[in-house]
Amino acid sequence: MQNIIWQPQPKQRQFQERPEYEALYGGAAGGGKSDALLAEALRQVHIPHYKALILRKTYPQLAELVDRSRAIYLPAFPAARYNAQAHCWLFPSGAKIYFGSLQHTKDRTNYQGKAYDFIGFDELTHFTYDEYSYMFSRNRPTGPGTRVYIRATTNPGGIGHAWVKQRFITAAPPMTPITDTYIVPSPQGKALEIQKSRIFVPSNVFDNQKLLDNDPQYLASLAMLPEAEKNALLYGSWDSFEGQVFTEWRNDPEHYEDERWTHVIKPFRIPSYWRIWRGFDFGYQKPFSVGWYAASPEGMLYRIREYYGCDGTPNHGLQMNMADVAAQILRIESEDENLRGRKIAGIADPSIFDVSRGESIADIMAKGAHPVFWEPGDNHRIAGKMQFHYRFAFDEQGNPRFQVFNTCRHFIRTIPNLVYSASDVEDIDTTQEDHIYDECRYVLMANPITPRQRPRAAVSREDPLNLREHKKQAAFFRI
Repeated sequence: MQNIIWQPQPKQRQFQERPEYEALYGGAAGGGKSDALLAEALRQVHIPHYKALILRKTYPQLAELVDRSRAIYLPAFPAARYNAQAHCWLFPSGAKIYFGSLQHTKDRTNYQGKAYDFIGFDELTHFTYDEYSYMFSRNRPTGPGTRVYIRATTNPGGIGHAWVKQRFITAAPPMTPITDTYIVPSPQGKALEIQKSRIFVPSNVFDNQKLLDNDPQYLASLAMLPEAEKNALLYGSWDSFEGQVFTEWRNDPEHYEDERWTHVIKPFRIPSYWRIWRGFDFGYQKPFSVGWYAASPEGMLYRIREYYGCDGTPNHGLQMNMADVAAQILRIESEDENLRGRKIAGIADPSIFDVSRGESIADIMAKGAHPVFWEPGDNHRIAGKMQFHYRFAFDEQGNPRFQVFNTCRHFIRTIPNLVYSASDVEDIDTTQEDHIYDECRYVLMANPITPRQRPRAAVSREDPLNLREHKKQAAFFRI
């Protein structure tokens, strides 16, 4: 009689059968993601020179994964041994499966010069794109006859939420292969055409019948979570997740026309008497961000245009000369019908006025044939974040006090995906792609508002404990 140690459930099998170079599995809690990844790493352990690497963000996070590997690997390979000091399984053939971490981007150099046939990322959204993409260079054959590929699992949320969503979720419908073509010139002068493919395999707790059989209450545990976490972990929603800063955000195309209950609207012609603001956050290796805003006399603010210095790779800058950036700003302002001929107030990151290393960025942009002028913005971070909350909040009729044209795709891509810092629970994580956030924050601080207040009900004299007052007070609405 055959002794089956572990057998994939249908969705796990779909994940393990994929031929693409990259495959992401998960999107919700309880789908058996870690088991699928651990089992996939075993596929080639019969090959003596095979090496695999399974990564978590930190070593403490590896503890549960290592414990689970013992439950799967030892019964299947009784002669296998785990070296706790090297964080490595050694199999009878000589094959090895390592467990590693990438707590900081600089830690990727720990893997420099090493090769792994299989690399698995557990909880991919905990990693930055730079960390993930660097490991492509470590994913190469250790000898003849091995398959070289990458697998990952994740839930929504974390510092990598935005790039993972862009790379795997919004790039194509689930279970649809995405193929990129790369043209690589050879030293002989020939251009080599290389294709790489990737895919997203969704799963949730309903795909893990074993878990539901063993713990029928797990569904209730997920259903009891706050709305954002419930949508992410129970249903795999990538629009709301644990740690999301701006849970008020809504992008509903059905409301683009009436402009209520959404922060994203169709462009319209800005009246000539409205004030126009231009915000700027400097970047060279990282993206710079320029945003234009229209302020109505009633205090409504609209983001109407953007110029984002990204090379197409998440959080990678164009490395442009700032004089050239200034020229492009003036070109945009001369061509855009909502900006042409307007008086525009420029407000920027105060650091561009720093002259400690020579000529400041502000001075560079203010001289020459294409001068652009700035005033230093208010850089109080928490106060600036609260201005986002105040403006994103809807009133009872569904009206916010900030909206963005649907042509500002980088704002729409990055702002909803910002998460809180692990070290400062009131501020955002600054390792993210936060350049548009900072640029917009300077403009919001130049146009500050107070939070909406709901009217307070009168307190009955027969209510000495003021219970109704406690129930009715709501100084902040949806923040």
